[in-house]
Formats: sequence, C-alpha cells, structure tokens
Amino acid sequence: MHRTLKEIAELIDGEVVGNGSTVITGVSGIREAGEGDITFVANPKYFPLIEKTGASAIITSRDIKTAPKPIIRTDNPSLAFAQLVSFMAPCELKHPKGIHPTAILGKDVSVGCDVAVGPYVVVEDNVSIGDKTIIYSGCFVGHHTKIGSNTLIYANVSIREQITIGNRVIIHSGTVIGSDGFGFATIEGLHHKIPQVGTVEIGDDVEIGANVTIDRARFEKTIIGSGTKIDNLVQIAHNVVIGNNSIIVAQVGISGSTTVGNNVVLAGQVGLVGHINIGDNVVVMAQSGVSKSIPCGTVAWGYPAKPASLAKRVNAGVQNLPRLYETVAQLKKKIEELEVRLKEK
Repeated sequence: MHRTLKEIAELIDGEVVGNGSTVITGVSGIREAGEGDITFVANPKYFPLIEKTGASAIITSRDIKTAPKPIIRTDNPSLAFAQLVSFMAPCELKHPKGIHPTAILGKDVSVGCDVAVGPYVVVEDNVSIGDKTIIYSGCFVGHHTKIGSNTLIYANVSIREQITIGNRVIIHSGTVIGSDGFGFATIEGLHHKIPQVGTVEIGDDVEIGANVTIDRARFEKTIIGSGTKIDNLVQIAHNVVIGNNSIIVAQVGISGSTTVGNNVVLAGQVGLVGHINIGDNVVVMAQSGVSKSIPCGTVAWGYPAKPASLAKRVNAGVQNLPRLYETVAQLKKKIEELEVRLKEK
C-alpha cells in the first residue's frame, strides 16, 4: 500500500516537516528500515538513530524540530505508529467462524450473535458467551462461566467453573484462569488441602498473555481490573486484587491476598509477598522483591524493594565496597605502624 507522507500525516493527526510528497511503501523499526519505509522514534535515547536510519521518513514527537530527512511530528509517536501499522499492514489472521462440529456444548449454554467456537472446544453446562466472541480450538470453559462480547480466546486456554470475563478481553494460548489457589494446612508434617471455592472476575479490555495462571479465590474473588494488561508467564495467586489500567510484565509473581492499585507498573520478574497493598501509580522496577506495602506514586527498586532514589544510593555504596575495603586495610596498616613508633618512643 503506497501513501504520501502528507496522506499519512492526515491519518495520524501529525505535522509534516520536509517533503510531504515522499512516497511510503512500508513500515519498519528504526534499525531495520530501508528506502520507502517509515519508522518512528519515541524514546530520547534513540534520537541518535535518526541520523543513521535508512528509512525515508520518521514519526517523531513534537520535541523534534528538524531532521536530516522528512518527519511527521505527533503528540504520541508510539501510538501514531501503531495506528499506521494497522492501516498499512493489516493483520491477516483468519479467526474461526461459527460453531465447529467437533465442539462440545453442554446443557443450557447461551451463545450470542456471531460467536465462533473452534474445533475440539469443550463448553460445560450453563455457560454464557457474548456476541462476537471467538474461542479457538482446544479450549475448555467450565460450568456457569460468563464470557462477555467481542472477547478473543486463543487455542488451549483453560477457564474453570464460575468465572466471569468481561468484554473485549484477549487471552493468549496456554493460560489457565480459575485454577485452585495454593492453600494447605500443615498438621504434624502433613499438608492438607484447603478448598478454594471462590472465583475470578476479569474486567473489560483486559489482555492476558500466554501461559499466565490466575488462581481462584479461597472464598470470594480474585479480581483483574478493566484495562489491565498482563504479559506472558505471570502468576497471580488467590484473592489478589489488581486495579484498572495496570501493567504486569513477564515473570511477575503476586502472592495471595495482595492488592495492586490502578495504573501500577510491575516490571519483569518482580515478586510480591502476600497480604500487602501497592498504591495507585506505583512503578516497581525489574527484579525487585517487594516485602512491604508501597504508598501511592512511589518508584521502587531492589531486594527488598525501597524507593528507587535510596536503592540507587545503596547500590552505589555496594559497588564501592572493594575500594572501601582497600582503604580500610591501608588505614589499618598505618595505624599499626604508628602504634609501633609510639611504643619505640
């Protein structure tokens, strides 16, 4: 699909600086782009690549005034580029249509308009599936589960009984929703299973990555708030409550009965103990271990996690330990020499 830079700017509500007649034939990353491609740069650390990229044009922020090649200045380069990719390179994924003859639907299953259920899907009794929802092959949906409209469930997802899933949710392959929470009572060295009879409630516009596990509550609800996005390989334990529009990155583990607020970012491999509260707008940096509650608006880092400014100072001090050790050893030697001289006098 060919478009001039001027036409693209109109599509993404941007401002052309340079030759608006430049013809764009493709989209690409800034390092990989070649002649005819348009790319984007949003992070300031990548600004030097503007001089090096082979792209014919670049989508930038409003902060960039000039460049060695035509640019389109926008309020949000990442969002503008995403919109452009959808327009110039539309997804060719072909979703299932209709109810496949090998799918098994139980009694009193309510199926909305234009629902698709792929091969070898099992839907148990009293399930409700909203309009235009798509369920790929090999999925399992337990009894009395409710799935909203325009939801997309990829292959081999397991959704246990009595789960509620909102509208416009995307669930990727291998995810399990509503598995038993990890609860045992240890008596005389033996671990006795505690029944997990609660449920999971997932809000609207949630996306859940591949191989995520979200455990059902012991009694009430494990909750994922609307607009929250969860990366691959995340473990969310029983009775966890996650607010709206939070970002949970790969390999995060959240222990039971912890509450995570709205607009929170948990970076890769963050671990949270149970029964703590993470306030709204908190950012926890990668590989942090959170052992205590974190107040709203904090950027935390480290193990155990602490305010990032303090954690950086602590880390700098640790890096200086070898030099500090040498300094102390030299001082110790000088003190010993002085003591010897004093005794000689």
